[in-house]
Amino acid sequence: MTNQDIISKLPYSKPFLFVDEIISISENGVEGTYRFDENLDFYKGHFISNPVTPGVILTEVMAQIGLVCLGIYLLNQKFNKYSSISLTSIEIDFLKPVFPNENVTVISEKIYFRFGKLKCKVSMKNQIGIEVCSGTIAGMIF
Repeated sequence: MTNQDIISKLPYSKPFLFVDEIISISENGVEGTYRFDENLDFYKGHFISNPVTPGVILTEVMAQIGLVCLGIYLLNQKFNKYSSISLTSIEIDFLKPVFPNENVTVISEKIYFRFGKLKCKVSMKNQIGIEVCSGTIAGMIF
């Protein structure tokens, strides 16, 4: 399974697809990127005249790259159009703002994957390598 195969199996589409590239992936984790286009709708009303990416969107980017892409990889051919992923818990610390047109990199390390539950330690860094948020995300894969 190629990195592009994994992205094509994500159950999202634009404007809610927050994965541009998978840099590396293994049974122990994943690293991927996303660029926040300045024309995304949420920037129009989130801090007028000084748009900032909402924390819920940062969390979604980390979940899509760090949990869902990794889950698809771990399930490999068992993940199909009938598969489902449900977020079960998050604990994220937000350290720095992310602005329009910024590129971010998500690094996820598997904590465990058993009985259909995947839990990961995730971190997001901006384009100059500064950590902007980090924490843990878990989900159930059916």
